This record gives sequence, C-alpha cells and structure tokens, in this order.
Amino acid sequence: MKENMKVAVMTGLGKMAYTERPVPKPGPDEALVKLEYVGICGSDMHYYETGRIGDYIVKPPFVLGHEPGGVVIEVGANVKHLKPGDKVALEPGKTCGKCEFCRQGKYNLCPDVIFFATPPVDGVFCEYVAHEAALCFKLPPNMDTLEGALIEPLAVGFHAAAQGNATIGQSAAVFGSGCIGLVSMMALKAHGVSQVYQIDVMPKRLEKARELGATDVINSSQKDPVEALRTLTGGRGIDIAIDTSGVEAATAQAAQALCKGGTLVMVGYSKSGMVNFPMSVAMDKELNIKTIFRYRHIYPKAIDAVASGKVNLKGIVTNIFDFNDIQNAMDKSVADKANIVKAVVKISG
Repeated sequence: MKENMKVAVMTGLGKMAYTERPVPKPGPDEALVKLEYVGICGSDMHYYETGRIGDYIVKPPFVLGHEPGGVVIEVGANVKHLKPGDKVALEPGKTCGKCEFCRQGKYNLCPDVIFFATPPVDGVFCEYVAHEAALCFKLPPNMDTLEGALIEPLAVGFHAAAQGNATIGQSAAVFGSGCIGLVSMMALKAHGVSQVYQIDVMPKRLEKARELGATDVINSSQKDPVEALRTLTGGRGIDIAIDTSGVEAATAQAAQALCKGGTLVMVGYSKSGMVNFPMSVAMDKELNIKTIFRYRHIYPKAIDAVASGKVNLKGIVTNIFDFNDIQNAMDKSVADKANIVKAVVKISG
C-alpha cells in the first residue's frame, strides 16, 4: 500500500493540475476505497466554468467529482458488511443523523451534510477515499464499478420519479435529455410508466434517449412539444412532467402539457434561479408541483434496477477519459455538450 496518492485539483477557472496527498486511513466506521471511475457531473462543469453555484463558492485548490465507484481496500474495526475486494458505489453525502430532517428520514435536507465536491468539501478526483461504510453500497457480481459510479445520477432520476408518484398505466414526459434527463426517463420506465416521451433540442441526445427506451422523442426546436404531447395522448395530456432542463420555456411547456391533476417535478436549476411560471394554468388544472434536492434512501433500489436489467446504465456513457487527461476531460465536457451526453473519468482498474 503506497503512502501518497495522485489528486486532480482545480487551481482556477478552467484550470486543472495534479498534486500528491497522503492516502487516507479509514476510521472505525469507514472503508478505504480505491476509486476506479468517477463521473463528471453538470455541477462539476459549472464550478469549473464559473467557480460557484449559488452560495457555494470554490476556493482553489479544490477537488471536483462526486460520482464514485471503486473497490474496498480496507475496513475499519466496526465495519461488518464490507470486506476488501468488494465493489461499491459510494453515496457522497454524510449527514448529521440528529437534526429534525434526519430524524424524519429526509436526510437529503440535512443542513449539516458533508457532500463530496460541494465547497468547502473536496470531491473524489483522486485515487483513494475513506468514506462512511454505511454509505458504501456493495455491488452484485453482475455489476462493475463503472455502473457503480453512475448510481449517483441514477439516484436523482429515481427520486424524481418517486416524487412524481410514478406508477403503471401513466404517461410522462421528460424535458431535457442530458444525463439527468436520461436517467429520469429510465427511472420512470423502471417504475412501470409505459409511455415516456423525451424533449430536447439536441439531436444526438434525443437519439440516445430513443436508444435507451424513450417511447418517442420530440425536438422542441422543430415542433411545439405541448401540441405534440397532446396529440400523442389523444388530447388528454400527460400524467407526469419532469423538467431537468432548468429552462424557463420548458417549465412552462411542461405545465401546459400536463393533464388535469397531473404532477410537475422540477429537477433542473435555472441559470438565474428565477423562473416565470404560468400559475393560472397550474391552478386551473390543480397541478401538483414537486421539487427534488438530490435523493434519499435510493441507492439499494437503483442498484437493484441495474442488476435486474431494468436500467441500461452504461448506455448513457458517451466518453471515458483517463485520469491523466483530466484537463482535456473537463474542457471537452464543457465545450462539447451537444455530443458528450455523459463523461466518466477512469481513475484506475
């Protein structure tokens, strides 16, 4: 076991470099994980481009990355459910366990959460991490650590579907076909929603949506998605709309496309943080409006969905970059969003 590990750090806006840090030692309730894959999330790109998301401000040097999969190397004295050699997906947020939200089971709302790559907490673009063992979820034999790294975004999609009360016999539309849009579509399908439509303006992303199981796709730069969805549902409208785009026009279209009593789940953040919304439409239809913040109690369900073949998680990956190519990985992910649907960094393995 080596003493030091390689770490990729953000040294400024649009700038990456490498440094060495000691390999962490696991505490009694922790596992030391050798990371094999870490996904590049939209939040990573946003921090890389702008240095902040809302009140979270990057102070370099800062480590990005919060979508890890790897192999257990060592476990603490109190850890019984894991052993060296186990493949794991790491849930990136450690909560206090004591606040009112944690006690209610809504631990994703914990105000004292320590979450990878959310300033000032460093992320996991590195070779090893010591993490709370209860947040390291063992993968079954038919899953690998690439899929393990992708459980984090899939958990967002499953939480969105759960907030929409998705079930058999419904119809739904997902606005936005980036990574979160695609996993939301697949989560809806896994919940039994038979008719799921995907809306975007980028042809390659819509092709990927169709490939991964969308019932149909709508390019909203070419046709009105509201009229298209009404036609597809015989004039009734859809039961669930999930907006992962954060685009004001899409949020309005989602409300207009819903049936009476339908549910709008808002996932994507707008650039300004403010959205003009057709409230009269929502009130006339008595719409249910839900939001999500990350996820809770989802990892076991998401892992089972992948292991059982209900979700083709590897299918969302369009690019795999080597850890030694981190600057190029970040630059290309930011510059080529039309073609790069989901990028992953291969750390080792």
